[in-house]
Amino acid sequence: MNLPLLKYAPSSQNTRVAGYEVGGDEQPKIYDAENLYSPSDMDNLIEAAYRQIFFHAFKSDRETILESQLRNRQITVRDFIRGLLLSETFKNSFYEKNSNYRFVEHCVQKVLGRDVYSEKEKIAWSIVVATKGLRGFIDQLLDSDEYLENFGYDIVPYQRRRYLPSREQGEMPFNIKSPRYDAYYRGILGFPQIIWQNQVRRFIPQEKQAKAGDPSLYLNMARSINAQASPTPRVSAQNISLDKVPYRK
Repeated sequence: MNLPLLKYAPSSQNTRVAGYEVGGDEQPKIYDAENLYSPSDMDNLIEAAYRQIFFHAFKSDRETILESQLRNRQITVRDFIRGLLLSETFKNSFYEKNSNYRFVEHCVQKVLGRDVYSEKEKIAWSIVVATKGLRGFIDQLLDSDEYLENFGYDIVPYQRRRYLPSREQGEMPFNIKSPRYDAYYRGILGFPQIIWQNQVRRFIPQEKQAKAGDPSLYLNMARSINAQASPTPRVSAQNISLDKVPYRK
């Protein structure tokens, strides 16, 4: 039986107030399918969608059929986001490598463009994942009033209100704040690895680097030669045979 979404409240009253923000270079760029004037604009929109959902898409991760449908206006941006969330790349990278709670956190950040309010929200959406499956969870996220009010059918989701006028520094990007793999799978995969560098390297400008034929290039080779002076033989006069001494006849 599919359980309804449990009620949860925002952790702060600020989230209930509509933000008044002045556009600028620090504000995220909004990619809207209704404001495309050239094929390159569509390319930029598709790349922005890949960055938002996958953070980085290799050539093998790209969904060429979905891209073609979006370029031909057969599907909306919302449908394209849905296809990326249901792709094998997203399943292998996020769904199968994390618990339901952490997977919910990833999806809320990527789809709704904000952090989860509290543990209650994680539990509420995790119940949806457990009862309706991955597709049901994704559909409910994309059909939510919050998504439709902020992004609609033609806007690529982005991290909302990352920069606020009252703050000197913005929030950390989601891809840095929330690694793709959980700590358990990071330990299995063997990263992050700490590499200790014993040798101290110094930067030498190119104009000061030794060129071919410079004697300094052979300094280490000269130092590696263990040159020793030949010992002077000590001969005693009592051991000299007069038969071997040359003389004139």
